[in-house]
Amino acid sequence: MGTFATFVYSDGGWDDHGASERFLSIDIHDSDIATLRFAPAESPARGLLYLGYEPRHYFEDPSASDPVDVVAETDALIAWAADVTGVLVASEEVIPFLASPDGDEPGDVFVEETVAQLLKVIGLLPPPDLDVEDV
Repeated sequence: MGTFATFVYSDGGWDDHGASERFLSIDIHDSDIATLRFAPAESPARGLLYLGYEPRHYFEDPSASDPVDVVAETDALIAWAADVTGVLVASEEVIPFLASPDGDEPGDVFVEETVAQLLKVIGLLPPPDLDVEDV
C-alpha cells in the first residue's frame, strides 16, 4: 500500500496543518501523485503543481483535475522559492520533476522520491516524516 500524507511548510518549518500566507503544502496520494500547493502565486499561476501523475491521467477521468500551465506554475514556484528560501533556480531544474501534462509515466517509482529531490532543488529539506531512503 502506498503512502497517503500531507505536509505543510510554513514559517520556516514543516507541519501537517496550518499555514501562514507564505506556505507550500504537499499532499501525497498512494505514492503516485503529489499535489503541491503554494502561496503566494502571481496570476495566471494558481499555485498548483503535480508530481508523479496529474489526477486526470491517474484516474483516467478528465474531470479529476484541470490541466496545469506548467510554465506559469513553474515560474511561480521558482519565485516562491527565491522569496522563501533565497534559492534561485532555473525552470530547467524544476520541470523534470513535474507530472507530464500528457500522462507519461514518471521516472521515479514512488512520488516521495520525486518530492524529496524537488525540495532539495528549491532549497528545502524534506519533511522529517517523509519516508524516503537514499534521496
